[in-house]
Amino acid sequence: MIQHILIILFISAGIVQSTEAQRIKASASLDSTNILIGDQVTLYLKVDKPVDVNVNFPKVGKTISDKIEVLGNSEVDTIPSDNEKIETLLQAYIITCFDSGSYYIPNYWFGFDVNGLTDSTPTNSLTLNVRTLAIDTTKGPTDIKMPYDAPVTLKEVMPYILGIILIGAILFFILYSIKRKKQNKPIFSLPQKPKEPAHVIALRELDRIKAEKLWQKDKIKQYYSEVTDAVRTYIENRFEIGAMEQTSEETISAFRYRRDLLNDKHFENLKQMLTIADMVKFAKFIPLPDEHNKVLFDSYFFVNETKKEVEKPVEKKDKPEENGNVEEVVLK
Repeated sequence: MIQHILIILFISAGIVQSTEAQRIKASASLDSTNILIGDQVTLYLKVDKPVDVNVNFPKVGKTISDKIEVLGNSEVDTIPSDNEKIETLLQAYIITCFDSGSYYIPNYWFGFDVNGLTDSTPTNSLTLNVRTLAIDTTKGPTDIKMPYDAPVTLKEVMPYILGIILIGAILFFILYSIKRKKQNKPIFSLPQKPKEPAHVIALRELDRIKAEKLWQKDKIKQYYSEVTDAVRTYIENRFEIGAMEQTSEETISAFRYRRDLLNDKHFENLKQMLTIADMVKFAKFIPLPDEHNKVLFDSYFFVNETKKEVEKPVEKKDKPEENGNVEEVVLK
């Protein structure tokens, strides 16, 4: 009786294993079964199995049938399925062949474990046909076509563009340095402070000359020279006339030509001042002490009367308060 029971159990286990094995299906497929020499094609190994069954994928070497080369493979991937109890696993291999002909791809065996019992199931076999290009022998040998030129990208030409910009910058710097050196100027200079008004510079210089009392120290020629230089500098800054490089007669002629710059009184004052100074500097003329004071006074007068007034912002006066807010003052 016990022997019969054991036989029934073994038969039941075999039926269960056979049922699970029937639910496991392995297959192999190619992207294309016909390729040209050197083309690449994908070999897919797929298995459909119950979720609770462990399956071992076959190991594929570096070559298949000695002629087919395996270039690489993907990881095992799971493909979604509508049946929650069944899942599909897939692995891809990139293969190629460099000899023409038909090549056999054998079965690959998937191992699995069902209720502690191991078994395996094979894939289908495949045939890969490798063809060569058809050669038209009627036309004879022809020249090999030269490779096509690929379009030039910005990344390729960028080093040349940057090189040209760098060379241009270096040449500009060299020429700029030479020019500044010829002008006796530094290559790099700090921005200058805003220039003071012409009359401020002139009055400060006249104050200095007055404080030094040059003519009292018998430095009469130096005194007249410095006074007229202060006036000439003022003329350059105020009227844009190159008085420092001109003779007195040229400066006077410049004002005579542009009479809108000075009125008659200021023109005669400047003419007399420059004439006396030239007589002291070049004719050894010695004026009286009163004339020393007068030339300095005339310089102050000329600068103050012809200076360019700086426009001041107009202050807004408060509007008179409304009648209702004005206090009444009672006269007693």
